[in-house]
Amino acid sequence: MACYLQPTSAFIPATATKLCLFFSLVVGLASAQLSSNFYATSCPKALSTIKSGVVSAVSSEKRMGASLLRLHFHDCFVNGCDASILLDAGGEKTAPPNDKSVRGYEVIDNIKSQVEKICPGVVSCADIVAVAARDSVVALGGCSWTVQLGRRDSTTASAAAANSNLPPPTLNLSGLISAFSNKGFTAKEMVALSGSHTIGQARCVTFRPRIYNDIDIDSTFKTSLQSKCPSTAPAGDNNLSPLDVMSPASFDNAYFRNLVAKKGLLHSDQQLFSGGSTDAQVKAYISNPASFQTDFANAMVKMGNLSPLTGSSGQIRTNCRKVN
Repeated sequence: MACYLQPTSAFIPATATKLCLFFSLVVGLASAQLSSNFYATSCPKALSTIKSGVVSAVSSEKRMGASLLRLHFHDCFVNGCDASILLDAGGEKTAPPNDKSVRGYEVIDNIKSQVEKICPGVVSCADIVAVAARDSVVALGGCSWTVQLGRRDSTTASAAAANSNLPPPTLNLSGLISAFSNKGFTAKEMVALSGSHTIGQARCVTFRPRIYNDIDIDSTFKTSLQSKCPSTAPAGDNNLSPLDVMSPASFDNAYFRNLVAKKGLLHSDQQLFSGGSTDAQVKAYISNPASFQTDFANAMVKMGNLSPLTGSSGQIRTNCRKVN
């Protein structure tokens, strides 16, 4: 399935926006309690308000698009898409996989305050995070998808769950496949979701082991990275490098081309093209970029349906940082 262009989209004003065609099977995986028109009556301007906040944030800083996408992933992989990562209490936000790494909280706060002005107590923080992830991808040139809505917000956060569920950048291919399989994703879907690293940046502390220990790395690329990231911590720990050296602010398939050139920034990135079972999928996304966009969008729909709180579970937090 491919992307097509539709002018005058509801997602990004005055530009052509890519829309993806979805496999009906994937759409059918959505929870019966979630729906694409959940706020059609209760808060009809919710989606346009979220979009405006995302467009403004990404226009100010391209990297924020990647950060908002990652925020959704780090939320959903820990006890489901319930906005638990936004809570200041509970330790999830400051757990090692998230501390000094996950960003975008202030953007979500700003969007939430705007939505509360027009529809108090109606739109969940979890739904805002999910929609913001989609709108961020679109803002950086990627496909859109229909976000299922109606999630409610958790009243608890778990540092232990964050530590055990979020895959670290040191994982080998078998570990990556296992980590995503535990959440119901196939190896192909794992590769597609890993393509989110076509945007954004990573800190030296996350790629230091690769540039000093791995051998499957382009020598010029390695030398360049070592100049930014000294071998001994904590020197340079927070220095940044793009995850996609070719086009870090464009949601395209360059990430996969980097892998074939042995220019994956993280060890876990390069593992997708390391003589293993996912090599063929990486090559497929290079030769057919439209299939990557569609597979990514379908996988994001599936991820957004990981264990959502619905009905009377959880609450609609007024302030995303704390329970009501």
